[in-house]
Amino acid sequence: MNNKTLRQALLNKRMLICICTGFSSGLPLYLLIQFVPAWLRSADIDLSTIGLINLVLFPYTWKFIWSPVMDRFVIPVLGRRRGWMFITQVALIVLMSMLSFYDPATDISHIIVIVAAIAFFSASQDIVIDAYRRELLPDDELGAGNGFYAQAYRISSFVPGSLAMILAGFYPWSVAHLSVAAFMLVGLVTTLMINETSKAGEEPQTLRSAVVEPFVEFFQRQGWQQAVLILLFIMFYKLGDSMATALETPFFLDMGFSTVEIGSIAKIAKTIGATAGTILGGIAMIKLGINRSLWVFGVFQLISILGYVMLSMVGYNHLVLAIASGFEYFGVGLGSVALIAFMAKSTNRHFTATQFALFSSIAAVPRTFVSATTGYVIEAVGYTQFFIICFICAIPGMLMLLKIAPWNEKKVDDALP
Repeated sequence: MNNKTLRQALLNKRMLICICTGFSSGLPLYLLIQFVPAWLRSADIDLSTIGLINLVLFPYTWKFIWSPVMDRFVIPVLGRRRGWMFITQVALIVLMSMLSFYDPATDISHIIVIVAAIAFFSASQDIVIDAYRRELLPDDELGAGNGFYAQAYRISSFVPGSLAMILAGFYPWSVAHLSVAAFMLVGLVTTLMINETSKAGEEPQTLRSAVVEPFVEFFQRQGWQQAVLILLFIMFYKLGDSMATALETPFFLDMGFSTVEIGSIAKIAKTIGATAGTILGGIAMIKLGINRSLWVFGVFQLISILGYVMLSMVGYNHLVLAIASGFEYFGVGLGSVALIAFMAKSTNRHFTATQFALFSSIAAVPRTFVSATTGYVIEAVGYTQFFIICFICAIPGMLMLLKIAPWNEKKVDDALP
């Protein structure tokens, strides 16, 4: 029986590592989706070109393709996980700094190449950090550790999305680029200070085994029916809230809110909600365990969609906007922590990078798919009916818990006593 106290589970070096690596993971992504578009637009690059640049973000969805390489090969001196973290972080610092040498008005082709390279090394950093975090955290700390990681990931957005934007208003854009790149030192210094989690001999011995065996092992360990059910569960658990939030900004606008009201009221409420959900969810999971957290947090995630149903019926109302968006993202935060912990628990230590990359890619499918289809549904049925559909679409993922994570199943339900 684990005699660890809540204080011991929360206040330890492992949680600090999760915070630092989460910050390092989020920084390059938010550079690409927040700062680079603003930089290009300031140089009068047309919106269609800026939109097309988003296509270079595909590595985040397809990272499981090259994750076996990072599972198979061990970097000398630093080890399998720290070695790849060091390589990706150095590459990111160099590439992010290189953006400061180019002018969007004359060097857009070079910028696109660098942005694509940043996306590749950022996704690669995510692969190895996810694997490291799974190997670092005991099962009873997966909720808290992933909660701290996710919150630090979000906090990193303030560097390119706020600090760098302010700097760009007073100094050349090159200064802002170099400032963002400098913050990547948080991850690099962390990598040099932490201990390696992967032991010698744990890595697959051939590249073929690194590619094939993670999938074979997963299906053999679970049985093909249970394995397929797990993959479907990962895809469907957050389907409802992915649908509900896919086009929320146009929804707010159609309810009569101005961009200023959305950027202040909704943004603040969502930030508070997501932060509370992530942190409280991680702490609660220490006591609840993964199985019961999936149930409890899933119910919150399901019910929170009804806030948007209420807003669609009430219309223009500041209080309802704040409550609905804050409650929705409270559910998003809770559900995300539980799902990440479940995915981590479902990996095998020998193939952590590949299996975690596969799971996280599958989890991203609903967001990618529904973003392209929800507009048609809304136009056909209207907002109120659409959010009711979102609520209904969240139910199958909850029903799957009966087979995936039974409430009283002790062998995988890792709570502190």
